[in-house]
Amino acid sequence: MKFGESDFGDLLASAEQLTADIDGGRAGDLPRVERSLRHILDSGQSLLSSTSNRGNQDAKASILLGSRGVDLPSLSTRIDSIQQTDLIQQTEATPCTDIAGFLKSERENAILSLLEETKKETQETMEKLHWDSVYREWETDKQRILAAVAGGGADPGLADLTIARGEITRLHDTNLGGKSSLSNLELQYAKKVVQYNQTVALGGVRPDLMGSFKSLFPEEVDQEISVLWEYASKMADLPSSRPSADVVSRARSFLESSYTKFIKLTVFSNLTNAGLGGIPGNYHLVRSFLNVRVPATQPGLDDGLVDGVPVWALIYYCLRCGDLNAACEGARQAGPGLGDIHTLLQELKSSNGTRLSPQTESMVRIQYRRSVRQSSDPFKRAVYCVLAACDPQEEHSEIATSLDDYLWLKLCQVRDEESGDSLTLPGLQTLLSEEYGESHFNASEQPLLYFQVLFLTGQFETALDFLFRTGDPLSVHAVHLALALFELNLLKLPDSIQAPLISRESSDKSPSRRLNVARLVILFVKHFESTDPREALQYYYFLREMKGGRSSNLFMSCVGELVLESREFDLLLGQLMPDGSRTPGLVDKFGDLVDTGKIIEFVAADSEDKGLLEDAVQLYDLAKKHARVVELLNKLLSQVIAQPPISESNRDRLQRQAINIARRYKNMGVSGGKDSTLTLFLLLDLATFFDLYHAGRSTEALDTLERVKVVPLNQSDVDYLVSGFKLLDDSVRRNIPDVLLAAMSILHNQYKTQPHSSVRDKARCLISYAGMIPYRLPGDTTSRLVQMEVLMS
Repeated sequence: MKFGESDFGDLLASAEQLTADIDGGRAGDLPRVERSLRHILDSGQSLLSSTSNRGNQDAKASILLGSRGVDLPSLSTRIDSIQQTDLIQQTEATPCTDIAGFLKSERENAILSLLEETKKETQETMEKLHWDSVYREWETDKQRILAAVAGGGADPGLADLTIARGEITRLHDTNLGGKSSLSNLELQYAKKVVQYNQTVALGGVRPDLMGSFKSLFPEEVDQEISVLWEYASKMADLPSSRPSADVVSRARSFLESSYTKFIKLTVFSNLTNAGLGGIPGNYHLVRSFLNVRVPATQPGLDDGLVDGVPVWALIYYCLRCGDLNAACEGARQAGPGLGDIHTLLQELKSSNGTRLSPQTESMVRIQYRRSVRQSSDPFKRAVYCVLAACDPQEEHSEIATSLDDYLWLKLCQVRDEESGDSLTLPGLQTLLSEEYGESHFNASEQPLLYFQVLFLTGQFETALDFLFRTGDPLSVHAVHLALALFELNLLKLPDSIQAPLISRESSDKSPSRRLNVARLVILFVKHFESTDPREALQYYYFLREMKGGRSSNLFMSCVGELVLESREFDLLLGQLMPDGSRTPGLVDKFGDLVDTGKIIEFVAADSEDKGLLEDAVQLYDLAKKHARVVELLNKLLSQVIAQPPISESNRDRLQRQAINIARRYKNMGVSGGKDSTLTLFLLLDLATFFDLYHAGRSTEALDTLERVKVVPLNQSDVDYLVSGFKLLDDSVRRNIPDVLLAAMSILHNQYKTQPHSSVRDKARCLISYAGMIPYRLPGDTTSRLVQMEVLMS
């Protein structure tokens, strides 16, 4: 297409005259134009020719970077010049007589030296930061690996160590209506957890969580697990300091009551041989048991018989059942020959069954070493060892035929003082857990027995760690047993939640350990939090008083991760209503003990930090942080408004969300900040302009653009809009190149159909505006604008 040379010559002359006026200072307040129109035209044609010669790569790069306000040709030139220039170039030597030159040289050398030193320090700092980051990542991975392999259970970051749970996935009724990852056992426990937390959240008296869990496993349903919760319940009323004497007393009480049940079962199963009779009491029960188990004619039994049974066996089994009265009765009926033992039993009975006086114990031990140790009656030796803790190293293998018997005998010999060959509780713990260990007790084949050994000797943390490492279903019991003990303040916790599952502080005495309950809960919940967020939330509630995580409160951190993982914003945090109110979510059910607003705000900030800006907008809106909602919406909209409107696209979704929020804020009178709100409405207007432009509705698009007053379509608006450009938000300024191109394209198409001078005048206004604003337009944008404007001349 040809155009009149006289018209272009006049335009060129006017432009050169304008440039001369500016250079001469006669232009008043006119801003300085960096390039003349000839330069702009030459640059555009040069870029066009280079694009056609080298293909589309440079053009695509220019369009991509130009849409972000980057002038690629200028940037490439600068980078080339920097790469070809040595930062440190010593100035030429100057004669000493040239003072001005010498001072200039010294000044330049000082500046260059400072630059080089700064460069070196920056490199060293960056290298240090890099290696610090690598070290921290390695330490984190190392802790995860140690926790997973040695500390128990699967770690969330180690997929290869995670227990496969595909076979236990099942359906149960939830509001989510999908598959649950909770097993039948886990679901039973979860229901009890929900009931407990509901009562706690209401602020009433805390229910018995231990008893609630225990009720799930009556003896007729699961005898082994019933026994586990039975001796756990025995320990439930311990003081939080867990004194050795109290631990021993409760452990012995459980073992004695269990043995009494065993004797009854044996007797009632052999009533013919037992000869029980009708007299109640443990004395007659033990005598009947001996009729079945210990023949009166057994060799090696001393001091004769009582009621037809060996007297020392009778006394021992009465003590084994924890009945001192029955033991006293047996010694009394034995006559004067056992008078000393009767006296000892009476003294022990008067001390509430705790222990003999130190003086009496010393006398009994002397007697044991002098004569009793050589006795052929194993029951006699065992009675002396039980009464006065004689010879703690003796195993009593003839009568301690079960682990319970062995453990009871050892607990009877525990004393608080560390003197001579006495056995203390820490000493017994070390013997069982470290010297003997899992292999000695065949723990892999009988995990519940080894757990019992550890638990009844007060090693709760080590016992729970072992049980958790055994895998399902015992690991599930371990988690809930840990929660029950944690609520009773009976567990020793590490100082940091980042500690391994089982650890020891420098101040702890061997074999004491600490259990990281936070890590235990998180490991347990990890496998079902995405499918069962309501249950996961209940377990995280146990961590509400712990400090740590991305927030100062671990519960808030876990809830934040849960919300982002499950994407159940409405279910967990509530939903906004049209009037701006928020419906309660599951977190609100915890009452005043949990600040839902702070949790929502934390989750929103966490989403923003992770780059999930759309989620952050929704969450900030839920938290009533209106200013932040508008700021993020502006940021998101500025990236997509120039794109074609495609249904259900990212642009379409953001535009609808922004319109709904803007309308709601306007109706409610909510302010998101004056400038930010104006920017939001301006971006929505520009989005409408681009909708019309892409739909081919040119006239309506230009009307919208003229009403918005972002770029000038009249000569009288050029100076005003140029001066107001610096007041525009960056989210608007970044879209000015696309607005100019779209507007110029509309004008060019109109001129082709109806070549009126008014259309050409509007195009010149756009060109003038593009050249005068203090914003470096992409080179490709400039050349296209000039080309379309020239084609209308």
